[in-house]
Amino acid sequence: MLTRRLFLGSASALALAGPAVARSSVEEKPIKVRPLPLSAVRLGPSVFRDAVEANRRYLLSLSPERLLHNFYASAGLPTKGETYGGWEARGIAGHTLGHYLSALSLLFAQTGDIAVRDRLRHSVAEMARIQAAHGDGYVGGTTVEREGKVIDGKIVFEEIRKGDIRTGGFDINGGWVPLYTWHKVHAGLIDAVRLGDVAEAMPVMLAMAGYLGTILEGLDDAQMQKLLAAEHGGLNDSYAETWALTGNPRWRRLAERIYHRKVLAPLAAGKDDLPGLHANTQIPKLIGLARLYELTGEQRHADAPRFFHQTVAQHHSYVIGGNSEREHFGPPDLISTRITERTCEACNSYNMLKLTRHLYGWQPDAALFDYYERIHLNHLLAHQHPETGMFVYFMPLSAGARRTYSTPEDSFWCCVGSGMETHAKHGESIYWHDDATLFVNLFIPSTAEWKERGLGLALDTGYPFSERVTLRVTRAPRAATAIALRLPGWCDAPALMLNGKPQPLDRATGYARLDRRWRAGDRIELTLPMRIRTEPTPDDPRTLAYLSGPLVLAADLGPAAAPFDGPAPVLVSEDPAAALVPTGPAEHRYRLADARPQALTLMPFFHQYDRRTAVYFPRFTEAQWKTEQAAYEAAQREKAALDARTIDVLHLGEMQPERDHDYRSNHGDLFSWGGRSARQLPWGMGNYMEFTLAVRPGPMLLSALYWGEEVNKNFDISVEGTRIANERRAAPPVKRFVGVDYPIPEELTRGKDKVTVRFETRGTDAFVYEARTLAK
Repeated sequence: MLTRRLFLGSASALALAGPAVARSSVEEKPIKVRPLPLSAVRLGPSVFRDAVEANRRYLLSLSPERLLHNFYASAGLPTKGETYGGWEARGIAGHTLGHYLSALSLLFAQTGDIAVRDRLRHSVAEMARIQAAHGDGYVGGTTVEREGKVIDGKIVFEEIRKGDIRTGGFDINGGWVPLYTWHKVHAGLIDAVRLGDVAEAMPVMLAMAGYLGTILEGLDDAQMQKLLAAEHGGLNDSYAETWALTGNPRWRRLAERIYHRKVLAPLAAGKDDLPGLHANTQIPKLIGLARLYELTGEQRHADAPRFFHQTVAQHHSYVIGGNSEREHFGPPDLISTRITERTCEACNSYNMLKLTRHLYGWQPDAALFDYYERIHLNHLLAHQHPETGMFVYFMPLSAGARRTYSTPEDSFWCCVGSGMETHAKHGESIYWHDDATLFVNLFIPSTAEWKERGLGLALDTGYPFSERVTLRVTRAPRAATAIALRLPGWCDAPALMLNGKPQPLDRATGYARLDRRWRAGDRIELTLPMRIRTEPTPDDPRTLAYLSGPLVLAADLGPAAAPFDGPAPVLVSEDPAAALVPTGPAEHRYRLADARPQALTLMPFFHQYDRRTAVYFPRFTEAQWKTEQAAYEAAQREKAALDARTIDVLHLGEMQPERDHDYRSNHGDLFSWGGRSARQLPWGMGNYMEFTLAVRPGPMLLSALYWGEEVNKNFDISVEGTRIANERRAAPPVKRFVGVDYPIPEELTRGKDKVTVRFETRGTDAFVYEARTLAK
């Protein structure tokens, strides 16, 4: 049942629903350029269309009823199939459904596939039935564990309503990020209306927005800020979009109240407080602010997104454009020491591209699409396996690393959900326009119709494996119209031709612009010569990566199925760029003869789906190698030895690792320092955290990582309920991280494959960054 207020709001909003609801019903003054609707673009043969088709196969293989399993159960309705595995079998169940709704909506807009829209409409109809059974607008599938039993997560929302709010950052009252999951479902219903041509999603969405809205409206400011300390996705964005669809100022008020001051206020003031923060928790908040700027025109909503985007793009990103290591931002410009197997979470890149689109809409700067293209080609094309359609969580950049793909029914990580969306919409940012100019920002084979101007286009290219882009006019407008093609910043000598005749270029604008009365059959050719270049890490000019045109290159270190035993390759060269010799230029294939211990083949990174790779290379001159080789190889052996001794490791303060290790605490606050996340046990007695770590037979150590200035503490460390140490180090403080080893009595691990480790205060606080089990 809907309240009369919600029903009337839904009825008026339904008039706006359907394929025409691509723009806001609220005036959007700051927006200067917009993308052509996804429905106006059709992809031609390319790796991008292949990705969309692989994604389509996967989306249609999934059962909405299984994704709705917990939703049915929550409403007291019979379930229609078992729940999926992975994250869907845990408390966060439902986040995938939200992504699924968005992905189906995007895919329908991209392809016009009626089977896709039918699947979307069916999913929404089932949600409406579930929502009606609740009778109050609630529709959710999260769960929470209480007293050893898994129960319906709706209880958490009702506790919030009463002001009972407890969070350690990735939970609320023990429920795993319920607001994050709520946002995904809310956003999925919005996309079903705006993109999926499913008008019946509107009343479901509005009732859902109203249920949570009444809870949030009842919180005072302190309670709201306490709640927002938990990951909540882009909840401000979904309420802003609800306002945009309906014009109801209630949703604007809610969107503006969902403002996490601790993170957003420093960014608005131009301060980089990102080191140590969980990266993808923050990006959606900035997307929401960007949308509020577009809808209100208030500058205060634009300052933080602009500064954040610039800061992340210029000071926190790897060569493939992605950001974060182990899901967290590190110190600015510190990359060379953070090249690991857990770099570049895919969700971060998915969301940074969303934010980039907002900023470009405010000011069409070609440099923004240089950044966009770098991520799109080098990270997100690498993120999906082209044959299976499965997705990668982290994009490993360390030497010898391989990609770990999801499985069809037993993963459902956040990056699976964002992957479903990413590979449903590769045509969304190719073409942009203002009132008189069409901007071509990505070079992807496609056709497009700018209906308002009567302009039809066909873009044909083998880019990025070809230097030539051809744009043909298939339908000519009556009035003069400008067409502007992006001139990539990496290209030194672009050339432009119109109907076979050379045309002048103004590089300063970032675009090759032609303004004329077009005729059907007119042909524009843009040539973008691609050269080899190197890109050093900002903190160490002797650690570098190679690029060929827009593509990041990587060394092929063998099949992913075979182990890589090292050593990691290094480059010994006086001229790194000249050291790369082309062996297959059309494929961006090169030979690096100056690599040690042996010559290497370099190819585009994204394309090496089933290979082990190296992206960054430590570089030495011959003289440097003679003097530093022994020390470098010793450090490599030391690292390899530690890796070999490590049985298990938990990086505290990181969501997925903590879930994997059954982390729990009575008072364990999130903390960050030195670019690393941690857990802080507050000052006092009996504040604890505990988790499991894997063990194996034989003598073992528990190793804990602390900041070197944190001395003279008093806390106990126990294993399986037995105290093994009382931490009271009185060592001189040092400004670096320090590892401390504690022997584990063998009787505590005998016959076990994992043990419970507990840290508990005995009079002081405790800051712990990492815990690992080591063989002696």
